[in-house]
Amino acid sequence: MSSTTTTNPTNTPNTLPNPPPFPRTNEGIRVCQVIAVKQDALDEYRKVHAAVWPSVLAALRRAHIFDYSIHLVRLPLPSTTPTAPTLLLVAHMRYCGGGIDDMKRDLAEIGRDEETRRWWQVTDPMQSSFVPGAVGSAGGTGWWLDAEEELFRMEG
Repeated sequence: MSSTTTTNPTNTPNTLPNPPPFPRTNEGIRVCQVIAVKQDALDEYRKVHAAVWPSVLAALRRAHIFDYSIHLVRLPLPSTTPTAPTLLLVAHMRYCGGGIDDMKRDLAEIGRDEETRRWWQVTDPMQSSFVPGAVGSAGGTGWWLDAEEELFRMEG
């Protein structure tokens, strides 16, 4: 491998007090999503994610979300596409609350959480969605683009 993913030195992992037992690595539904982050908002995006509100973390945990991480990817785009997004955010999480229908219900519940909706009002303006017609995290079309297919996984 040419590089190693590391935690931002100013960003300690966001954790909740007294977390429930973590699922095994082979449990749950894995979700991968992507969105662009605006160049002029990157520092602020890092800052707010270094201290995610405890109420937002609690909403994620109530929805059975584990191992949630967001990675920054800088795309080396040709100079012929200067307006194309060059900074991507790639999110990965595991849903450990049942099947797909359960996940949809739990994710919808996150969307009804008032503190999470306030969080989205802070973070959405820092992002540019690839989802046609998307207007924000609280909109019905989705904001982050879901990955089509998992092509590889190594367990354990």
